[in-house]
Amino acid sequence: DTNLAMAAIRRAFGAFLGSIGGGFAVLSLAKKENGVDYKGVKKEIAEALDNLDYDDGSYGPILVRLAWHSSGTYSVFDQKGGSCGATMRFKPESEDPANAGLDVARELLEPVKAKFPEISYSDLWTLAGCVAIEEMGGPKIDWRPGRSDAKCKHCCPPLGRLPDASRNADHLRAIFYRMGMSDREIVALSGAHVLGRCHTDRSGYDGPWVRSPTTFSNEYFRQLLENKWKIREWNGPLQYQNPEKDLMMLPTDMELIRDASFEKYVKMYAEDEKLFFDDFSKAFKKLLEL
Repeated sequence: DTNLAMAAIRRAFGAFLGSIGGGFAVLSLAKKENGVDYKGVKKEIAEALDNLDYDDGSYGPILVRLAWHSSGTYSVFDQKGGSCGATMRFKPESEDPANAGLDVARELLEPVKAKFPEISYSDLWTLAGCVAIEEMGGPKIDWRPGRSDAKCKHCCPPLGRLPDASRNADHLRAIFYRMGMSDREIVALSGAHVLGRCHTDRSGYDGPWVRSPTTFSNEYFRQLLENKWKIREWNGPLQYQNPEKDLMMLPTDMELIRDASFEKYVKMYAEDEKLFFDDFSKAFKKLLEL
């Protein structure tokens, strides 16, 4: 019974928070910058974003995805995974189907790492996501350094910790509650789907969520509510399309307007972009410090 399973997750999560005094097991962030020129790193990342030959002309969306996928493996229950380690450098995590295509982002950042060898991969990947969001018109993320890198594949978290786009609201909660996220934070973080597009050779899905996929805005939520989404008839996984057939939504996207708790936040963010930016900035910072 899914209701019983979700209740068990909530109880276990509550007990865990009680055992640590209501806080989260975030990384220990260094107060000193360890000689790293973070301003220079940010400048290099920003200058590497634009490329007319890649997707919609920017590497920004895939850098956000790298930051998210390298952090979203954290579990409050075993305190493994998360933004420390940059374990996607190793198999099996680098070959996880959920991470398909992220080799593009990792390789893009290699020259930056070579120019600033003092920065850890963990800090570089998470900082790149923040720079990309800001460069694409999104909110400033209060990013802090201090993450260290793992030494070998044995530090990789278990596979299967990232969301499966074919699943339902219970699955989303199971994934995000495991990280210590709330329903509001789930919806706020989902707003990053305003960026980029799906690729059939990566996720199997196809197309962008919005018509301006390199601009950070609340347009994702507006499209969710204002469009009439129908099942796409094609030789691929279940996804939805608008009447013009140029935009798409995933099954997990549709769950955000089918579930009453999620939907109220979708409506709030569709009506108030500043509120979305504020909530996203806080939730993304929290994600990157797991």
